Amino acid sequence: MKKLFTNISFAQVQIGHTLKNYEKKNLPKDILAGIIIAAVSIPIAMGYAQIAGLPAVYGLYGSVFPIILFALFSTSPQFIFGVDAAPAALIGGALLSFEIEAQSAEALTVVPVLTFYVGAWLLLFFVLGAGKLVNFISKPVMGGFISGVCCTVILMQVPKLFGGTAGTGELFELLEHIISQLPVFNLPSLILGIITLVVVLTAKRICPKFPMAVVMIALGALFSYFAPMERLGIACLSAVETGLPRFSFPNLLAVHFTDAIGASLSVAVVIMAQTLLAENNYALKRGYKLNDNQEILAFSLGNFASAFTGCCPVNGSVPRTAMNDQYDGKTQLTGIIAGITMIFVLLFCTGFIGYLPVPVLTAVVMTALIGGLEFKLAAKLKHSSKREFYIFMGAFFAVLVLGTINGVLVGIILSFTAVILRASNPPRCFLGVIPGHDDFHDLSQFNHVYPLKHVVLYRFTSDLFFANVGVFQSDIERNLSDDTHAVIVDASGIGSIDSTAAERLMLFYESLKKRKIAFYLTEHVAELNDQMRALGIGSLIQKGAVRRTIETALAELGIEKPYPIKGIHTSYRSVAKKRAESTLHEFVWAYGSDCEAELERQIHMQIEELQKTGDIDTLIHGSWNQLGEMDEDEWLEHLEAHLAEIARISGKDEHQIALEFERRRVRLAEKIAREHPNLAKRFMERRELLDAHLKEHRPEIYEKIIRLRGEIDQKFH
Repeated sequence: MKKLFTNISFAQVQIGHTLKNYEKKNLPKDILAGIIIAAVSIPIAMGYAQIAGLPAVYGLYGSVFPIILFALFSTSPQFIFGVDAAPAALIGGALLSFEIEAQSAEALTVVPVLTFYVGAWLLLFFVLGAGKLVNFISKPVMGGFISGVCCTVILMQVPKLFGGTAGTGELFELLEHIISQLPVFNLPSLILGIITLVVVLTAKRICPKFPMAVVMIALGALFSYFAPMERLGIACLSAVETGLPRFSFPNLLAVHFTDAIGASLSVAVVIMAQTLLAENNYALKRGYKLNDNQEILAFSLGNFASAFTGCCPVNGSVPRTAMNDQYDGKTQLTGIIAGITMIFVLLFCTGFIGYLPVPVLTAVVMTALIGGLEFKLAAKLKHSSKREFYIFMGAFFAVLVLGTINGVLVGIILSFTAVILRASNPPRCFLGVIPGHDDFHDLSQFNHVYPLKHVVLYRFTSDLFFANVGVFQSDIERNLSDDTHAVIVDASGIGSIDSTAAERLMLFYESLKKRKIAFYLTEHVAELNDQMRALGIGSLIQKGAVRRTIETALAELGIEKPYPIKGIHTSYRSVAKKRAESTLHEFVWAYGSDCEAELERQIHMQIEELQKTGDIDTLIHGSWNQLGEMDEDEWLEHLEAHLAEIARISGKDEHQIALEFERRRVRLAEKIAREHPNLAKRFMERRELLDAHLKEHRPEIYEKIIRLRGEIDQKFH
């Protein structure tokens, strides 16, 4: 439990994040946007409150303190909170399942309880750091999701344009509701709504910063005041009682605990997923960053405020945010202004609400929703990436047809499916060389890239796991021929390997070995070697199938620069060369912290070979082959630690062997000073470090070596 609560980051929560270092030039824009949002919230919030089973005025209550509290804790400079479609519909459905009549006294008691539990769930999600989940949602999924939500709400609002009531549900229910409302069709209402729609959309195109929505709302109210709206059959909003909401703690005993927990969980998931998706979509478009986990805390606090004022759950509002974006709101001061404006309306202007024509307000809401559609992204994806286009459309229709909850689930599944599909069919190619050059290139990239003779070079750019190891193996097998002597894999793009892939890789190695084809894994990060050992296929390293670079693997095959291409005769060395031929850098890369132990094991293998053959020259001279000067010096240091054992097995004098080592060392120093004078100082510093290492780990050997060196130096010089 203690470990769980270490995830709580209350100390990192910032209040008024978007208001810090506030720029005064943004004040007029934020104030205007806040007033417009309040005006637009009046019809939206009142309608959704009724869908949730509450009297319309509670929608206004939910547009005061929840929106202000969210504004203080949110890290999004433009997203707006309030009473919204999805939570309202879910709560309305919960009341039906509880057999509670909408707008009844029981509904007024139960809805705040459900809202309280929604806030509690969101607080738990904050504690668990659930905000990271949004990182798994791709841009096409976010775009499709937001477009689906916008289209759903537009269809909900359509009947209100011609005098009907707002619909609920998904696509087919909404279409059915639109048809069912046709008997109450009112032409003047539709004309007024269409005029508002056209004027606002035209103004957005011609002068997008002009607050045409506010102008049309004001004109609509004036028209309603002076014109005989009732005779025309144009509906206006219902008047509401004056006064602010009263605070009270919900009666948690009004609903059975298990019922409340179950009903509120789905609402909390929808609020978190839908709002985070929409917030991140706006953040991506406008180029700012969010703290996803603090956003969940802001959602929770907003819902607690709603519960304590008797309202339904509140959510991030795409229509109001689209309106805020349209009028260039820059910070969460817009939300605070909107909340204050709603307080002013509740205290002094409730009579004015009764003059607001429903079709005008509906048209204003619909223009904001049209601005939130991401169909331009869909058109772009259709030309650039068919797969992402289908993902966009899948998320769009999932929300439209299956609803918000299922749309979120489908979106997440689509995102993970896209990742798996991409990983199971990763970028990969076969490599070759351009005559006269030593670099390796994609064979399909240029016309003059040719494969190496007898060698298959293959680059695989993805983590190797159960879904793509078959592709890895089949690609290589299709390119094997009777004259293939080796397969070298450029694994620079492989960052990890799972157990299934490890087992298949080992079986593939054994299969190639039976066909007398060498196999090498090269260029990968050292951590992959640790994974291979942990997964039980570390023997590939010991057997020489793992090399640090392609060049090292080719050198093991006896292929030197310039690399031979097909059609040019080349003689091969045996692929069974001693592991001591690889550079010491490769040991460090391949074995990490086990490097010292592996070096010692290799030297013991050399000494065992010496015991069988008695060939001291092969040990002394053969072991140095292919080593750079720095590496050879380090290899000498390790051999010196076994000087007595080498002398005993070979029958030669220790001084004679030590003299050979020292002669070699002097030649190395002279060669470095001659060819790389800038490295001479580094060479001597490294010699001192090697001596210090030997002194620390094998002091008795160190004393003996220093004594022998002193004697040899006198003879040598």
